[in-house]
Amino acid sequence: MSHAPARRLIASAALCATLAGFSVSIAAGFDLPRKRTDLSVADLKRVADVTRPTADFSKAEQYEAMQAGATTSIDPVTEDSFSHISANIPFEEEQNFKLGNALFRKLWVSAPSSTQASDGLGPLFNARSCMSCHVNDGRGRPPEGGPSATSMFLRLSRAATTPEEEKAVARADVVNFPDPVYGHQLQDIAVPGLAAEGKMAISYREERVTLGDGETVSLRRPSYAVTNLGYGPLDPATTISPRVASAMIGLGLIEAIPEADILAHADPDDADGDGISGKAAIVRDHRSGKIALGRFGWKAQNATVRDQSADAFANDIGISTPDQPNAQGDCTKAEEKCLDMPTGVQKRLGAEEAPGPILDLVTFYSENLAVPARRKASFAETLRGKRIFYESGCISCHVPKFVTRRDTPEKAQSFQLIWPYSDFLLHDMGDGLADGQQVGLASGREWRTPPLWGIGLTRTVSGHSFFLHDGRARSLTEAILWHGGEAERARNAFSSLPKDDRAALITFLESL
Repeated sequence: MSHAPARRLIASAALCATLAGFSVSIAAGFDLPRKRTDLSVADLKRVADVTRPTADFSKAEQYEAMQAGATTSIDPVTEDSFSHISANIPFEEEQNFKLGNALFRKLWVSAPSSTQASDGLGPLFNARSCMSCHVNDGRGRPPEGGPSATSMFLRLSRAATTPEEEKAVARADVVNFPDPVYGHQLQDIAVPGLAAEGKMAISYREERVTLGDGETVSLRRPSYAVTNLGYGPLDPATTISPRVASAMIGLGLIEAIPEADILAHADPDDADGDGISGKAAIVRDHRSGKIALGRFGWKAQNATVRDQSADAFANDIGISTPDQPNAQGDCTKAEEKCLDMPTGVQKRLGAEEAPGPILDLVTFYSENLAVPARRKASFAETLRGKRIFYESGCISCHVPKFVTRRDTPEKAQSFQLIWPYSDFLLHDMGDGLADGQQVGLASGREWRTPPLWGIGLTRTVSGHSFFLHDGRARSLTEAILWHGGEAERARNAFSSLPKDDRAALITFLESL
């Protein structure tokens, strides 16, 4: 059964229009810090000086190769390059990292099982472990005709339909609303004795793009549908949005970037007239319930690494945690048999299938996966590509540098100069990348700027070169050419470059 794009886009547009009026009130009602409080006046000046984009492309900047500061991994480049511990982690904390790694790789099984500390899978799920999606802690990929879409899934959501639901979004209590039957995510696998929800179907249409020098590039435009629905039709208002798993590196450092420094780049009304109107995602911390800046996920729907981890346990694997304690995962009231299946909750182990210590360890592991050092940062071709990247306007969204907080809970992440090449804000990326799905303040055309560090090692670590939120781009060139909306000017600058200059820019990206 395919979805009805027209009806769903209309529904999404209605929600977008509704929420547009709330965005101002959200910003006004929930005060996020606009100034750093962790630094002295002298240090604030030092940070401002060191994070200012360079205008000198004759040589690499100081510390540029160590793109994650003292946490940067200098291990040899292999398929395990995303799986190393932050280089400055104290020895006494290495055990927690190793335990977290083991739990990240752990295969969960259906309940009841003799392995009681490992049961509770699903009952509906997309993967049996974190590593199933994040192979080698890297980037996921579309199924490409394979039997499973393990590292890619479909988000489901509908528009607010009542004043109460509209207010819940306005208060940032929720980011959107589930399909009444299939919930927040299409689960394509189920435990024995239960039918899966359905299967993702993808078709592609090739579109030729002619660049300024006459070279042509073929882009593939995807179309998504759901087949073999196990519990009746999707709601006509439900939108579907594909998501591939993101690379796991540098997450703790991203969380350590001060909110004020990210917000300094926000310009939701394009007051400076440069065509870039990045806006902050406003969400709630799952654990505390407090308003926070969203910075994780394709639409910045999660504030912390812990939130992102708990979401994955709940929706991808169907495992309950203290932050999301529903042992039936994403099962809905319409899926009665799913709700009747046994769970893996063991009272002697805790009130959840993955009690607090498990979530703590997986979070610690995820926070401390090291970013690899740059390759060839000082090479002439790399520096040429860097200059072109900067001059093309790419850094308007892919902001090169930040300095993390001095008062971070983890000392390893404290006061580090890092080079993620992202502003972590929401940007309108145009019709070509639009999914029609609202997520909090992110419209159906808006996406969080993804960090670029590690992007040049995608093939080495993950075994493929698929990019963007749904893996439609088969190369970095294709990924750039899909940019639209606020990024159209930078995209056009790239497409108008001579072939050698385009190659140099790609060389720069591959060095990250």
